[in-house]
Order: sequence, then C-alpha cells, then structure tokens
Amino acid sequence: MKTDILIIGAGCAGLYCALHLPKDREILLITKDKLEHSDSFLAQGGICMLKDESDYESYYNDTMRAGHYENNPRSVEVMIRSSQDVIEDLIGCGVDFKREADGSLCFTREGGHSAKRILFHEDITGEEITGRLLAEAKRRPNIKIVEYCTMLDLICKDGVCYGAVVCDRQEKIFPIKASFTVLACGGIGGLYRHTTNYRHLTGDGVAVALKHGIALEHVNYVQIHPTTLYSEEPQEKSFLISESVRGEGAVLYNSRKERFVNELLPRDVLTQKIYDQMQKDDMPYVWLSMEHIPAEELNGHFPNIVKHCREKGYDVFHECIPVVPAQHYFMGGVKADLNARTSMDRLFAVGETACNGVHGKNRLASNSLLESLVFAKRAAQEMTRSEFDCKMEEISVKDMEVSAYQNLEALAEKYKTNILKEIERLNKLCMIQSQ
Repeated sequence: MKTDILIIGAGCAGLYCALHLPKDREILLITKDKLEHSDSFLAQGGICMLKDESDYESYYNDTMRAGHYENNPRSVEVMIRSSQDVIEDLIGCGVDFKREADGSLCFTREGGHSAKRILFHEDITGEEITGRLLAEAKRRPNIKIVEYCTMLDLICKDGVCYGAVVCDRQEKIFPIKASFTVLACGGIGGLYRHTTNYRHLTGDGVAVALKHGIALEHVNYVQIHPTTLYSEEPQEKSFLISESVRGEGAVLYNSRKERFVNELLPRDVLTQKIYDQMQKDDMPYVWLSMEHIPAEELNGHFPNIVKHCREKGYDVFHECIPVVPAQHYFMGGVKADLNARTSMDRLFAVGETACNGVHGKNRLASNSLLESLVFAKRAAQEMTRSEFDCKMEEISVKDMEVSAYQNLEALAEKYKTNILKEIERLNKLCMIQSQ
C-alpha cells in the first residue's frame, strides 16, 4: 500500500493535521481502536485561548510556572500566539463553545490559572471538538480513515522514514509506504494500572522511537490527575472529575470532612497534597464536595459528570464523592521542533506522542487540546512546503521481515518493557543529578 501522508492516530491532533494538508494529496489516517476511542474525546475541562494582549504575560507565566520553568519558552509563545487562530478554525468547523447571554464567548478557570481563559462545551469539550473535526475529515474525499489498524514499526532507511508496518483487524501484517509519516498515536496511559486513558494507548510512538534511535525528551515526565472517581475495580478506566469543577468552587475534604488544601494548586502539587492526606487518614481516597456549586451550574456545565456519578450511586448535589489521583497525561515523548519535525527525516510527531517543550515538567490545565492543534497545523504547513518525492521505490517490500512481527503479544510486551525501563532510567538519573 502507498499514500502521500500516513497519519498514525485519529485524535484531535491527527485529524486537525489531516484537515490542513492539501486537498490534492492522498492522506491515510489509521487508528488502533474505534474512532471515538481516543483520549481527545475524553477531555472534559476545555481549551485555553488568549483573550487579548493584556492577558498574554499572565497566561505565559501560568504555563511556565506549572511546568516548573522547564518549558521551551519559544514553544509556549507559539502556542499562546496561535490560540485565537485555532479557536477561529474550530468555530468555523461548528464547535459550539458556551456563550454568554450577549453572544460572546464564555470563559472559565481551572487550577494553575490566574484568570478565566478557558473555553468549554459543557463537560465534554474534547468530544465536541474531536467529533466536529472527525465529521469534517469524513467529508473529505482525499482522507481515508481505517479503524483497528495498529502500527507495529516504522519503515526506515539511512535516517529517513518511508512509512510504517501495520496490522489490520484481520491480523494481516503489511507495509504502508508514505512520503511523510505523522506519529499522532497518543500517550502511555495503557501501561499503568490506574489511568484516565484508554487501555490501548500504550506508548507505541515512544516504542518505535526507542527502537530506531529517534530522539526522545522528558519521557519520565508523567502527569497524575488529582481527582478521578475512586473505584474498587482495579482494571476500570478511571473517570476524571474535571479541573473545572474545582475551578467553579468544589472543595476537597479529608476523612473528617475538613478542608485541607487549596484546590486550585497546579496538578502535581495538589496531587502530592492529596497523597499526603490519604496517608495521614489511612484511606485510599479523599472526599470532593460539589455541594457549594449552584444546581443549575452543575447541570449546565457538568452534566456528564453528574450523570456518571449518579450511575455510580452518588448524588453530587447533596453528598461528597470519593476521589483519588490517577495517571492522566504524558508531557514527554518523541522530541519535536516548532514544526513537529523529529530527528528522523520525513517523520513528524504531534499531540501527546510529541514533546515540543510546551508543558515542561507539568501540564497547565486545558493547554493539551490547544497544544495538540497548534503544532498539528504547523506540521501540516511544513509538509505542504516540502517536496513530496522521497524515492519511496527504493524501499522494497522484500526488505520487510514480516515474520519479526508475527507474535504480536510478545512484541507489545517488549515495547512496554522498553518504555518503562527508559522512564525508570531517567527517573534514577534525575534523582542522582538532584543530589
């Protein structure tokens, strides 16, 4: 099989990238599971936007502070400066952000932010944005989307990427040649026992990068979300209780129903406070109360959270719910520049798979959707400016050792082991350097 651009992943980054590529180019977008099973659909809180120039310095400082000043300043600047353009694109695609009575955009605030600058659609902003992008992609005749198609490896020669080896839903293994390949395959949550991510998101982009010596960055920077609904079922995907709930007034209590922390601290700081309190109380969770938020606000802003909690037996209007931190987001990944280029020629990385330095050591709430879209569009623009002829015919199918991919379970376990070893190695290195 052959295509102009192969995009591996169908979340908001992969879709937005595809939509900004030339309409006369053939684009193949593959996804490991069903289309709606990307973490982009799970994003509850919202997407940041620079409201006006007076907010720039504050927004920039909030992002840098949350990232412990390990962010790439230029990447942060590019993201913030591009935010209004991205929001204009999304509104043009039909994204229905919450509006004030006068028709202006409505903004909310989340932990780590010093001002209200987050746009939202109820508590399913990711679903609203990604669903609209997916609908538009399906309308484009030059974009082909294939579900249940897993990347097993990259096709590489002399430091150039020529596509990928994939496995379809019939477990047929074959190569896809491409002039450009984009890794948009999500994070590493599926490697963890407790995670808000879909289980099939197992760091495939990081795994192939490790195999081929493609530069990585900050793969030990893993964000834990402070508030997910506690469940006694260890394999159940953790249900996220959005940062926005605390932004609108929800409070955290210890086992004696006493408030013990500022709920709007950055996520990593708040997570540690919660862990400390759980240890003091000898409890596997702490309590979150939404009882102070007006009922109309809960029903209007957080209907999905209200509904899910009710299904689990909790009345959020009159009682606390148990919450616990869980793995949520991957700040590291395949190292990418401002145009999403990796260290391998003709290979790009966007979304949670990539690390362009925006987030630093800790992601500021609601920057993830924005960062994914900003750099996905820049990747598309960079590919559009580039020459498409990359001598794909030099790569022969005969060169592909398909037998090496026959044992899919063993391959997956090997990739998982390699990723976790790299995370552990870097964590130990960081501890040594800090001593």
